[in-house]
Parts: sequence; structure tokens; C-alpha cells
Amino acid sequence: VQLQASGGGLVQTGGSLRLSCAASRRFFNIRHMGWYRQAPGKQRDLVAAITGGGTTNYADSVKGRFTISRDSAKNTVALQMNSLKPEDTAVYYCNAKETHPISGLLEYWGQGTQVTVSS
Repeated sequence: VQLQASGGGLVQTGGSLRLSCAASRRFFNIRHMGWYRQAPGKQRDLVAAITGGGTTNYADSVKGRFTISRDSAKNTVALQMNSLKPEDTAVYYCNAKETHPISGLLEYWGQGTQVTVSS
């Protein structure tokens, strides 16, 4: 599976961006789709994730500001980011995990999209 992320860019503090990620095929049994981010010199951390059943999970730093959603029919996941702060600046990566009937648990990463929030 290939994940194609889009929607990053430059925005001022308090602004909004919407990231989208499209998978190249339908998942066999999706475990979760989510977004991670990595700022320069820091580790890659989970921002938000949504399970196959629709349960969502957010990093404390983005709760109330970011919303993750998934369209299973279109094999896409989106991250709506509101009230952006300079500390949200990072490369954002789309992630997906599925249980393949033959290969078992598989994990995929998108190519990353830059989000820059100016103060």
C-alpha cells in the first residue's frame, strides 16, 4: 500500500490547515490510520489516530484543536488542524496498520508533508 499525503503548508498562528492521506488500495482489515509528526531534532510522535471501528486518540497537545476523520469507502484519512501554534511546526506523516490475511500485521508510511506555523 502506498500512502499519499497532501495539504501541508505555511500558516499564521491561529490559522487552520487540513491534511489528507489517500491509500492506493482498500485495506484488508484496517487496524488504524493516523498522523505522526516530527520536528527538527525530535522524535516522531503520534498526533492522532482512528481505529477501524472509529475510535479516536489524540496527543494531549492537540486535543480540542485537531480532528481526525476517515472515509473507509475512499480509503482516506484527514486531519483538520485549527488554532495552530508555532509548536505544531513539523513534518507530518500519514500512517496505517492493517492485518493482512497472509502477511499478518503490516505498517505503512506516507512521504511526509511540511506544516509551518509562523508566529
